[in-house]
Amino acid sequence: MKTVLTKTTYLEMRAPRQTDSSPPADARSAGFRVENWHPLEVARYRWLYNSVGGDWNWGDRNRMVEHELAAILADPLVEVHVLHVDEEPAGFAELDRRQPNEVELAYFGLFPAFIGRGLGKAFLEWTVNQAWTTTPDRVWLHTCDLDHPAALNNYLRAGFEIFDERMVEQIVE
Repeated sequence: MKTVLTKTTYLEMRAPRQTDSSPPADARSAGFRVENWHPLEVARYRWLYNSVGGDWNWGDRNRMVEHELAAILADPLVEVHVLHVDEEPAGFAELDRRQPNEVELAYFGLFPAFIGRGLGKAFLEWTVNQAWTTTPDRVWLHTCDLDHPAALNNYLRAGFEIFDERMVEQIVE
């Protein structure tokens, strides 16, 4: 493991956008379906987490002590939504509602085999709409320059606005 300096961008949305949350026709024909996996055991969560984030140096949740991660996953205010395409897991989104009046999109992404098929935009729209169901004051997230090259632009196109940028040390493996 080593530490690298990365540009981390913090984004937020203060009001929901009026969007069509239905997936595009090609996604519907691919059997686009989202399922909430709760409760979720640590091993299954880490499989999702590493399947999506393995190419992008995601490691925070792998370095967590198992009982701490299990407590987060057991919290009813933490939602793990899994995208399925033709009944196969294709990605996941984690919404964290533990802070009053806000929702953090803690993790979001697709498995590598599903990137570039138009599913990310539809899944992000679905996720943002899901985040607004409890009418928070804001929905927010952060991304960094180690993430997928299209991540920041996808969040901006979805209606998020940058509220901060910082240089942050990240541990990479």
